[in-house]
Amino acid sequence: MTRPTGFPRADAENDFLRARRRQVLSRLSTWLRREPDDVNIMLPFHEVVQALGYVSEARIGTRVITLDSIVGTVDRSRDFDRRFRPTSARVRQRWERLALAARRGEAIPPIEVYRIGELHFIIDGHHRVSVALAQGLSTIEASVIAVRTKLNPSGIRYRGDLIVKDYRRLFLERVPLSGHARASVLVTDPWNYAQLGEHVEAWGFRLMQDEGRFTDRATVAQRWFDEEFTPVVAMLRQADLIGDRTEAEAYLWVACERYRLIRTHRWDEEVIETLRAQQ
Repeated sequence: MTRPTGFPRADAENDFLRARRRQVLSRLSTWLRREPDDVNIMLPFHEVVQALGYVSEARIGTRVITLDSIVGTVDRSRDFDRRFRPTSARVRQRWERLALAARRGEAIPPIEVYRIGELHFIIDGHHRVSVALAQGLSTIEASVIAVRTKLNPSGIRYRGDLIVKDYRRLFLERVPLSGHARASVLVTDPWNYAQLGEHVEAWGFRLMQDEGRFTDRATVAQRWFDEEFTPVVAMLRQADLIGDRTEAEAYLWVACERYRLIRTHRWDEEVIETLRAQQ
């Protein structure tokens, strides 16, 4: 909070003007750096839940949370940017009324949020968060509803990150890996999850044809990881064919190239040498 002048109303007005100025400068800086449009947009709660996969929720009561853990919102209001700075003068009257109450030391009711992992999404209280941040606070009281999701929300910073999470969630529904296997199969391009899912399903179909019996998705996924992915990745590592890719990206690349070049599903030294020559 800036040093008070002794005139709380004037201080509250200055708080708002300073927050608006910072928002305008931030938007200009984003444009000059040619950053993606979603950098300054709050994460939409419902899109995050859809991408991660909803499991359950439970109200856990009032907690003190850090303001920098609040990354999104339930509604689609454009009144505030990602850092809860006001984007127009439309919210000024209510904003300054709250700022004045805070300057006078009046009690401010807790905000209401959803919690996913360590991230928080505002249900009610955008103005209160904006004022708290503008006045230099680091924490705020909140009534918290914890939401469990199928995927961990780690790695989400911007709206564009949801695309990767959504494709990964769909991939894991098709290829239900668990434990170490689940953590090991990662790609950076969302579309690679779709390609990899098709590849594993095709591998499972050939497996069932060879063995003459039905195998469920979870078993196919684990067998693919143990009998195909792990030994192939070890082979590629020995042949120095992984490079800067993730293991899953390297596997997908050579699996596709192997079939395109040699028309085979086998793995042997001839395949590796052919692939090495194509780098």
